[in-house]
Amino acid sequence: MSGPEKDIGPRDISSSIVMINRRQFTKLLGAGILMTVGGTDTGQASKAQAVTPLSDRLHVGVNGIITVMTGKVDIGQGSRTELTLVAAEELKVDIGSIRLIMGDTALCPDDGSTGSSLTTPRTVPRVRAACAAARQVLVKLAAKHWGCDAGLLKVRNGTVIHTDDDQSISYGELARIGGVDDAMARAGEDNNAVTPVAEWTVMGRPVRRLTSEDIVTGAQVFPSDIRRPGMHYGKVLNPPAYGAKLKAIDLQPAEETEGVTVLRDGDFVGVTAPTSHLAELAVRQIAKTAEWDTVAQPSSDELFTYIREHVSNKHAKQGKVVQKKGTLQAALDRAAQVLRESYSLAHIQHAPMEPRAAVAQWSDGNVTVWTGTSSPFPVRSALSKELGIPTERIRVIVPDTGGHFCGKHTGEAAIQAAKLARAAGKPVHIRWTREEEFTWAYFRKAGIIDVRAGIDTSGRITAWDWTTWHSGNSAIAVPYEIPNIFVQSKTCSAPVREGSYRAVAAPANVFARESFMDDLAHAAKADPLEFRLRHISNDRLRAVVDAAAQRFSWNKARRNVTDTRGVGIACGTEKGSYVATCAQVEVDRECGEIRVVRVCEAFECGAIINPANLKIQVEGCIVMGMGGALWEEIRFDDGRILNAGFGHYRVPRFSDVPELDVILIDRPDVSSAGAGETPMITIAPAIANAVFAATGLRIRSMPIKGEYLKKSWTDKETLGPSQSGEMQ
Repeated sequence: MSGPEKDIGPRDISSSIVMINRRQFTKLLGAGILMTVGGTDTGQASKAQAVTPLSDRLHVGVNGIITVMTGKVDIGQGSRTELTLVAAEELKVDIGSIRLIMGDTALCPDDGSTGSSLTTPRTVPRVRAACAAARQVLVKLAAKHWGCDAGLLKVRNGTVIHTDDDQSISYGELARIGGVDDAMARAGEDNNAVTPVAEWTVMGRPVRRLTSEDIVTGAQVFPSDIRRPGMHYGKVLNPPAYGAKLKAIDLQPAEETEGVTVLRDGDFVGVTAPTSHLAELAVRQIAKTAEWDTVAQPSSDELFTYIREHVSNKHAKQGKVVQKKGTLQAALDRAAQVLRESYSLAHIQHAPMEPRAAVAQWSDGNVTVWTGTSSPFPVRSALSKELGIPTERIRVIVPDTGGHFCGKHTGEAAIQAAKLARAAGKPVHIRWTREEEFTWAYFRKAGIIDVRAGIDTSGRITAWDWTTWHSGNSAIAVPYEIPNIFVQSKTCSAPVREGSYRAVAAPANVFARESFMDDLAHAAKADPLEFRLRHISNDRLRAVVDAAAQRFSWNKARRNVTDTRGVGIACGTEKGSYVATCAQVEVDRECGEIRVVRVCEAFECGAIINPANLKIQVEGCIVMGMGGALWEEIRFDDGRILNAGFGHYRVPRFSDVPELDVILIDRPDVSSAGAGETPMITIAPAIANAVFAATGLRIRSMPIKGEYLKKSWTDKETLGPSQSGEMQ
């Protein structure tokens, strides 16, 4: 540092120093005040959060720049902007005065993995409480400096002002005052000091993402862009199929290539080279010599039979009971009509714009890894286990990442890069190809849902019996008023690697439930909207349904349905937020194609922090949900992925985007919830219900395949693995 006015910014810290701890970080920041709220948010709700000194969360620099630190990361969802806004609100400064360090295990508190829409309900309150407490500390320091009562002081734009004699002192000037360490050590987060919603001046207003310009101009540094002096490029030998074990291999052809380092560690084989091209050539050389033991595996055509046949012993007779009330069988016996159906969904890929990437660098037995992951601290633990060194010797840094969608919780590329860098004695860059990302990353769970329900003579649902096979429990609970309910979930084994996906199982469960609700409405000779409303008592759910239907002009749209144009509606709740979607589709009967013409979606997630980002989140969820509804499906056979690339794996394109009408319902009386997942859960059933309205064909599987539509129109069949499709 050249002088006392010099402050090191977060980019300098994260990019130039290989290993650093918080004590060293404090020294580097020099004469500033360091305040933080620590504790760990593992993603599980805790009964009580540990309150620690304001020492790991926030630094006030002598130049007035405030550095806030969080273990959360920005993987495209806009959390960098959101957390900057909440810090600026509570510290009463312009957002330009806030710098955010995210996802650095050496500098940041462990705020848990970034996923499950938890940043807003979990981390935002903690950052607010920390910044509010910091503001109070700064006011007290100013009062002590002036020898006055703190009640006479107020804060405006990073300056503490004495209301009686017009004295003022900036945060930067306070940072030069000595003797503040003890005061900071005694201070902890203060939830009671946060700014009420009615007094927000920064939060609640639309702000574009702070990195927008860098992304557009190419200045944004993603994990794939990280470069280190003397860096080599790594490449890993992948097996020919799932479950294959390496029997024999000759490494000599690659070892004899100048500049190439080869590592074998059990079944792990990788190389490093001065260029990525040379690394690729070296792997190809040794791949020709590899011998593998493989095992027979099922194909995607056998998937749903496989799932039913491979239920876990624990759930063979009855699954995990999620919701139960009343007397189900007696209600079914009394029902005027009983319907039963089955629904299915395929495995799909996350398809992020940026495949997995990592750079690893060793120094004095310590390793620093730059990688794209939602889980910097769990990845650090995984590295510790794989490398056989304690976590204190591992630093994980997560630059803003090009897409995630719950597909980068794990750290495969980080582990590969760290192993190869240790063997080569040089920094090593690993970047997966698109084919590797499609093949070796995990997939969204496939599943089957069996459901039956009874309705009485007045058209009300009296019984609800539900079993989910394997796909999961998200949004599985029935949000409708039904007196007799039994909901269970069964776990089965799968033929491919599975993991989390955006909204996890909620798109599957809501697709099945909302499609079946339309079936029940049809059986009751009721309008789908009116049928839902007669079963909704939750005011928040009813509000989004009413808002979407009114904006969509539901009654008018229903009157204009033809045999090629239909409309559908669906609603749901998940993760503390509520959504309703109306969709209009056009169906081409000759080629079996479905075109989504218009989507109107109402979404409510409590008090809105940044309406500009929220609207982007909702629109992104709708378009992504269309992919799973209409096209996306991983095809595999005998352990090999058959469509590992965008050439054969269809995702939504610009030409597929319909007219989007998003309604954001602000509830300042309700705590803010996350919005990265729930808006996508109703688009698939809304599309399916719109197709049914136009054609009379009930779709019971995702994705909806054009060739199946054509066949059904010809053969008068319904779609999906229906058990009976008949009323009893």
